[in-house]
Amino acid sequence: MSILLDGQSRVLVQGITGQQARTHLTYMVKYGTRVVGGVSPGKGGGEVGGIPVFDSVRSAVRACPADIAVLFIPGRGVRDAALEAIENGIPLVVILAEGVPHHDSADILRRARFNGIRVIGPNSQGMISPGKAKLGGTGGQFPERMYRPGPVGIISRSGGMGGEIGSALSRRGIGQSTYVSIGGDLLIGTAFVDLLPLFEADPETRAVVLFGEPGTGHEEVAAEEIASRRITKPVVAFVCGEALEGLPRGMSFGHTGSIITRGLGSPTRKKQLLREAGALVPEHFDEIPDLVAQALAGAQA
Repeated sequence: MSILLDGQSRVLVQGITGQQARTHLTYMVKYGTRVVGGVSPGKGGGEVGGIPVFDSVRSAVRACPADIAVLFIPGRGVRDAALEAIENGIPLVVILAEGVPHHDSADILRRARFNGIRVIGPNSQGMISPGKAKLGGTGGQFPERMYRPGPVGIISRSGGMGGEIGSALSRRGIGQSTYVSIGGDLLIGTAFVDLLPLFEADPETRAVVLFGEPGTGHEEVAAEEIASRRITKPVVAFVCGEALEGLPRGMSFGHTGSIITRGLGSPTRKKQLLREAGALVPEHFDEIPDLVAQALAGAQA
């Protein structure tokens, strides 16, 4: 099985006439994603790659109801596009853009919570349920080279490193159920702790890999969830960025989500808490496939 996304999920592409959307729309549809429509204000009535284009989300969902909206929208325009999707009741909104102003992100997440809408991102690369469907840039033009169907869920704050994990596991012969790039920004809509229970409930997911980074408290909260024993499936958690602990306090490297301050966000601390919670925590990236294979063998036994 998979979580959040499968071959039956109806996807609406906001910003569909932009170059990035046109490029990735082709890859998404070719992979099997069920794209039902697109939105581009002022360009309604046209089509992109055979997909109908509407002027607004409201007109789009009247003609073709959607389960997921994926936003190929620049950061400064994300707020209005995301709120339009939220207000029109699309259950899952995936925000790909980096550089969304924090006050815009806060407003989006507040409105989403009020309306019972799940947001992935901002700064998400997208997601993929191998062999079924993909969103955004995940897997690029040839996702089958990186991902294969199987029993391991992946949640990553880094889109690129999530892809590296999928590729490393696939080379080892270990497939994936769903990979979700949750985004590395300071404010994101869905964290590790929100997705772990979904993988726990998925009967075909037998283990989960987390890729964490410096900054925020997402990994620490995930450790609490694992320690509570509400998550019974094995978790392999890799946290990068210990070199950043030597930077001056308050300095970010890469994006604002990597700020380490007042003891919160330290990779060393994150790894310690995850180990104490019972996660398998590799010191080096190339240890991940071995630990996943070990976890799967233990789960099967």
